[in-house]
Amino acid sequence: MNLEVAAMMTVALAALFLLALGTVALILPASADKFLSAFASSARAHLLEIAVRLVVGLGFLGCATLPAGLAFQVIGWVLIATTLAMLCIPWQTHRKFASWAVPRALRFRPLIGVASIAMGAGVLAMLAAGGAA
Repeated sequence: MNLEVAAMMTVALAALFLLALGTVALILPASADKFLSAFASSARAHLLEIAVRLVVGLGFLGCATLPAGLAFQVIGWVLIATTLAMLCIPWQTHRKFASWAVPRALRFRPLIGVASIAMGAGVLAMLAAGGAA
């Protein structure tokens, strides 16, 4: 398997994650709340989030040769830059911020659900357009 195929698979999995998150946020709100509240709940969760964000960011960069290459690059670099910033923040600080921000964000759970579904579908559409080219 070449790197572009691996990158496309990584990005497709990220898009499917967004679709699932959006669906759960709309249909099973308590489950979505529990999942989102677990972010930064421990050093392990903090490091796992960093690792996943880095892999997904690199996946987006690996899709830069596709027709929507600029969009993939921008998304990839945003993920990588914010991930590098997270590496400089102790997990306790991340946890403190998440415990403040997540409850406020959950007030907009329907919007989070719809936006997640739209972003996941958009990314899959960009991948499909690239695979058809």
